[in-house]
Amino acid sequence: MAAALAALYDQGESGGSRSAGLGSSAPKVTRWLGDIRTYFPSSVVQVMQKDAIERLNLSRLLLEPEMLDAVEPDVHLVGTLLSLNRVMPEQARESARAVVRKVVNELERRLVQRTRAAVTGALDRAARTNRPRRTADIDWDRTIRVNLRNYLPDRNTIVPSRLVGYARKQQAVQREVVLCIDQSGSMAASVVYSSVFGAVLASMRSLRTSLVVFDTAVVDLTDQLHDPVELLFGTQLGGGTDINRAIAYSQGLITRPNNSIFILISDLYEGGVRDEMLRRVAAMTAAGVQVIALLALSDEGTPSYDHDNAAALAALGVPAFACTPDAFPGLMAAAIERRDIAAWAERNLTSR
Repeated sequence: MAAALAALYDQGESGGSRSAGLGSSAPKVTRWLGDIRTYFPSSVVQVMQKDAIERLNLSRLLLEPEMLDAVEPDVHLVGTLLSLNRVMPEQARESARAVVRKVVNELERRLVQRTRAAVTGALDRAARTNRPRRTADIDWDRTIRVNLRNYLPDRNTIVPSRLVGYARKQQAVQREVVLCIDQSGSMAASVVYSSVFGAVLASMRSLRTSLVVFDTAVVDLTDQLHDPVELLFGTQLGGGTDINRAIAYSQGLITRPNNSIFILISDLYEGGVRDEMLRRVAAMTAAGVQVIALLALSDEGTPSYDHDNAAALAALGVPAFACTPDAFPGLMAAAIERRDIAAWAERNLTSR
């Protein structure tokens, strides 16, 4: 264990590197990867792999199939592989796909059921009816409000002449959801999680889900939502950022503004026309679109982001905050019910 740690973390200390270093030898790195998987739990292995890629510049070695067979698959590794997608030799591509698919399958196992339950429940609650079939379907808060005129002071009671409840099991499309994802290098984990969530949402008939990725160009990957792995390999991490162009394209996907949710996932560093971007966001909110800006969709907390643009969006009524994957189903439920998203984030998220 000490040797495995020294090979990674003792590099360059006290004026020089120690002999335990990994260097750039593929066989030595492969053995080291096997050692850390033997000696450390999976969560620690993932951290050490990430540190090795960043500290020792091992990205080039990940293009070799035997190296990919030795690593512990995780979200950070998927992000690194996607950034190498355009230079990856064909013999390494299938190994890379296997790594990505393993991570995607694990994320789906962890997140699918919770997302579907939260979204389905929110859609049911958001659909109102004046003839609730069951007591459990009655929205007591709204029922009390509409019946306040029937208050009997001597009995301290409200007589409900009208019930407000939730409709159930509507099959038609009830909400349009557009996920617009910044694919700059710092957003790698967010791209991975967004792709998985996009595939889950697209599988629900009550939603019409679109997924758009952007840098200085905009790519619509909606037709690949059935396969998150293919979708991820359709992204190209890195490059500049033109949020305004991405929002302009996304506006064209929205046909029912009052029933639409637009989620921009970006660190908000705008390389396009900032004032026009803000005007577009203002126009969307004025039309009734529920607009949310996520600075990150990952477990890593709030990244570096453009504070001025975040403040400008907040002034337009658009909250900007980082969201963990486990909290995202609850966020979607709150958006579908048109709750105060800023208040929801304050209650449910620790990173702002």
